[in-house]
Amino acid sequence: MSIHSFKHIYNEPLMGNKTIFLLLHGTGGDENDLVQLAKLIDPQAGILSLRGNIDENGMNRFFERKAMGILDEDSLKEETVKMYDFLSAASKEYAFNKKQLVVLGYSNGANIAGSLLFHYDDAFYQGMLLHPMVPLRSVQLPDLSNQRIFIGAGENDPICPPEETKELEQLLKQANASVQMYWGRDGHSLSNAELEAASMWYENL
Repeated sequence: MSIHSFKHIYNEPLMGNKTIFLLLHGTGGDENDLVQLAKLIDPQAGILSLRGNIDENGMNRFFERKAMGILDEDSLKEETVKMYDFLSAASKEYAFNKKQLVVLGYSNGANIAGSLLFHYDDAFYQGMLLHPMVPLRSVQLPDLSNQRIFIGAGENDPICPPEETKELEQLLKQANASVQMYWGRDGHSLSNAELEAASMWYENL
C-alpha cells in the first residue's frame, strides 16, 4: 500500500506543534471539507485529509453501504485495512509518528475511524467522532486504554439514533477508552455548540 492509495492533502504542523489532524469527511464530501474546521480548532496543527475511494452515485464515501443507516460490513472491513496500511505508509513518507494523529471524522468518516479503533490500538492517538454509528458488532475490540475519544451526537439524529451512539460509547468504554459525550438537538448536522465542545475537549488533551 502506498500514499497514492488515497487522494489526500498533507500539511506539516507549524510552530513546533506535534498534532496532525486526520480528517475524514462525510458522504459526498472530499479532502477539503474539514480543513477549515481543523484550522479553527488548532491553527498550528498539521493536516492529513483523505478523500474516500468509494463512489456512490457521484458521492465520495470511505466504504459501501446497503441502504441509509445500513453499513456493508465486508466493504467496511476491507477499506479499514486499506486505510490502516495507508496511514502506515504515510507515516514513513511524511516522517511522522501515528501517535501524532488526532482524528476528526464526520458521519461516514467517523464510522471508518470507529472501525479503525475496533481493529487496531495504534492507528491514531485520539479522536473526535461526530455522529458515528457502531461500525461492527462482530469483532473483539483491542485494549484502548491509551485512547481518548470525543463523540458528538444528536438526540434527534434521524440517521444515527441515540441508542446507536450509546451502544458505541459503551463498547469503547468496555475496551478501556476514555469517552466524552456531547448531545445536541440539530439532527445529523454539525452545530457550533458541538464544534465548540469538541474544541474544548481537544484543548484538554
